[in-house]
Amino acid sequence: MTNDSTLFEGPNFSAAETAAEPDEVLETVEVTDETVNTIDGSTAQAVLEHIARSIVDDPSSVVVEASPNREGVKLSLHVNPDDMGRIIGKRGRVAQALRTVVRAAGAHDDTNASVDIVD
Repeated sequence: MTNDSTLFEGPNFSAAETAAEPDEVLETVEVTDETVNTIDGSTAQAVLEHIARSIVDDPSSVVVEASPNREGVKLSLHVNPDDMGRIIGKRGRVAQALRTVVRAAGAHDDTNASVDIVD
């Protein structure tokens, strides 16, 4: 291996010079109960929270509660009453789009996620 300051200099750059040695350990990560996300629908919950915070005028008022049900997980979305129109959208199109995206995110976790927009 060469000096780090000369790795990227000149036209003679070689990928072989920067590759890790086969027996070299790059990083060791200890897996504990805290590092493994065990909540069903956690991806769907994170997606819903992120999108809702992006849409509303008052992102600090967005609260997503997850509760398990027979089909999977039910996500209850609470927002400021002034932002309810933004979340629902014209003819409910934004709400329907939110439900579709969250359902797809829930499928990533192999769970059925549903969204309930709470007053």
